[in-house]
Amino acid sequence: MIEYLPRPGGGRLYSHERQVRLSDAGTDGILRPDGVARYLQDVATDDWAASGLDQSERWVVRRTAIRVVPSGRSPELGELVSLVTWCAGTGPAWAERRTDVEVDGDVMVEAVALWVLLDPSGRPLRLGQGFHDVYGEATGGRRVSGRIAAVPVPADAATRPWPIRRADLDVVGHVNNAAVWAALTEVATGPVATAAVTHHGPVEDDHHVNLVTRPGRMWLTTGTEVAVSAEFELR
Repeated sequence: MIEYLPRPGGGRLYSHERQVRLSDAGTDGILRPDGVARYLQDVATDDWAASGLDQSERWVVRRTAIRVVPSGRSPELGELVSLVTWCAGTGPAWAERRTDVEVDGDVMVEAVALWVLLDPSGRPLRLGQGFHDVYGEATGGRRVSGRIAAVPVPADAATRPWPIRRADLDVVGHVNNAAVWAALTEVATGPVATAAVTHHGPVEDDHHVNLVTRPGRMWLTTGTEVAVSAEFELR
């Protein structure tokens, strides 16, 4: 179950501002889900860079969930967005990150993501005491599971090719998380109320990928393997 915990009263909070640009908004002028994912990724990266911790270690996201605040709205083209992020829980080699997306002090979108820490060779790395010294107070000692369950694809789901573009790839040769969210944007045909994307494995530049869909669900498959699964609700 995904929990959107409230902002803690103490501990490290990191904030960042950016304006919703043409490349972030859809034809309706609303910040797209892949734009939200890109903002979340950027503020997490900036927070880590400012933490003073070992920058040779890197994080990969395993799951991200977002929801528009009930009775609220999403940020729109031209609005200045503030993102406030903090660590909401930890496991041996992973951490949960909560982020609020605000406009004029009002929270419009809440997000929670599970990130895994990797060493320079790409292997999971246990969180060290330095991490807990910087981020631990905000967690309140909360522990989170890093388990990602397998997700079967229904036999009657619709399937079509999903070509990988060079612009989708990041520095490690994987399709970037924000580009994966662009696939969800393709199949969510209206404003999104909630969405969750889970990475079961990497999508790489030499993969032949299919986009598989049912109402409110999406999968990216590479051969017989599910690389990404997602679910969403429209407003």
